Amino acid sequence: MAVLEILKYPHPLLKKRCEKVDRIDGEVKKLIRDMTETMYQANGIGLAACQVGVSRRVIVVDVSPIDQEKDFFAIINPEVISEEGEIEHEEGCLSVPDCSEKLKRKEKVLVRGFSAAGKEIEIPAEGILAIALQHEIDHINGVLILDRISRLKRELYRNKLKKERRKKEDG
Repeated sequence: MAVLEILKYPHPLLKKRCEKVDRIDGEVKKLIRDMTETMYQANGIGLAACQVGVSRRVIVVDVSPIDQEKDFFAIINPEVISEEGEIEHEEGCLSVPDCSEKLKRKEKVLVRGFSAAGKEIEIPAEGILAIALQHEIDHINGVLILDRISRLKRELYRNKLKKERRKKEDG
């Protein structure tokens, strides 16, 4: 297993829709192991393959630090097949450092995909698990939390990044 580099905004791969996984082979299983180690190392509760430079529809999620009832899982080719309600929650992102915003998400979702063993699975989720699933599925669809906030807040974040870059260059 290896800890991979987490891509940071504005890396172009973060804005691309990821490719469907056609075959769950050793390469995909290794990716899941590496993503898992990377997520834990970064103290995250979810990670999408594109965040580590791989344009595949694979996510890992473990919300147990917040909800002890839930366990770790990986899901391949996840898709939301039903949703209901609405919830507002503070979200951050490993690929968008120092950006924490209140976002509206669906309160409950049902997600379908495949396990690393190749079995079709359905995950009914609510609360933090539903939020994490929607966040990671956004990633594999090329959507960042910056795309879900106001234009003004997005511009403020971009300006902050520019200022930090200039500081490093001058530095």
